[in-house]
Amino acid sequence: MKAFVQDRYGGPEVLALRTVDDPVPGPGEVLVRVRASSLNAADWHLMRGDPYVVRALDRTTFGWRAPKRPIRGRDLAGVVAALGPGVTDLAVGDEVVGEVLAEGAFAELVAAPADVLARKPADLPFEQAAALPLAGTTALTGLREARLAAGDRLLVNGASGGVGTFAVQLAAALGAEVTAVCSARNADQARALGAVHVVDYARSDFAASGQRYDVVLDLVGNRSLADLRRVLTADGALLLSGGGTSQGGSLFGPMRLFAVAGVRARFVRPQRLLAFRAEPSAAMVADLLAMVAAGTLRPVIDRTYPLADLPEAMRYLEEDHAAAKVVITV
Repeated sequence: MKAFVQDRYGGPEVLALRTVDDPVPGPGEVLVRVRASSLNAADWHLMRGDPYVVRALDRTTFGWRAPKRPIRGRDLAGVVAALGPGVTDLAVGDEVVGEVLAEGAFAELVAAPADVLARKPADLPFEQAAALPLAGTTALTGLREARLAAGDRLLVNGASGGVGTFAVQLAAALGAEVTAVCSARNADQARALGAVHVVDYARSDFAASGQRYDVVLDLVGNRSLADLRRVLTADGALLLSGGGTSQGGSLFGPMRLFAVAGVRARFVRPQRLLAFRAEPSAAMVADLLAMVAAGTLRPVIDRTYPLADLPEAMRYLEEDHAAAKVVITV
């Protein structure tokens, strides 16, 4: 099969399209012929080995000079091509969508655990389906952990990215009053997705606005913990899931903020400081698909690239601050 592989850390130039052996599905896995994938901050973090500290902290994923697994890509939508031993809930020919934590989706074929895959509705294009799993699951997990409810005030820092566009829609559907922090060029999109208020970060500092929010979702990691807590209500929830912005390499990146929040969390109650991580889940993806079918959620796609142009797609994601999702077709 054709797949993009990397043998060392670096920018998009380290991604090389090669012919490699087809993966073989193991027990509980299926072989999926990939029709579409999408890019996430996790992909460039692994591509660059960034922040550097994770190379020492997560030795199952990061090597010293290259990732432990050479093929990037976690989101996928495709067609089941073969079944591994013990798989009974899926059949060859099923159209599926999900997130593969072990990666490998920037390829023609990927072996994926059957229990992270949901059946894709026939009327949902593969490109839109592939935009859902990681970003949608992250947004849904965070808002559920914060116990966001109708009437709550939510601030989303990074509202125009993949997770942000889903978070704005999910919160608006719940009846929350959403404030989106994004660039001026993405303001209309944020309003169209359900934001009541939009803050242009180039013109206004949300931390100095005097406003207070029941929930703050930080997806950027570019503000101090003090700034973020300043805009929380006395019993509000701060959600930290910032992928950060690519600057070509960093020592700690957003992990510094997560660490500080972890230390302070026990001393600032009833405020809740939550550095959360969403796990791949077929049930979560099924929930998101149901919302798409009901018309309360839609994947927002900025650009679509063929697999052969993956390095250019990654460059666009890193350098041009993609609005919403960047999708790869296979």
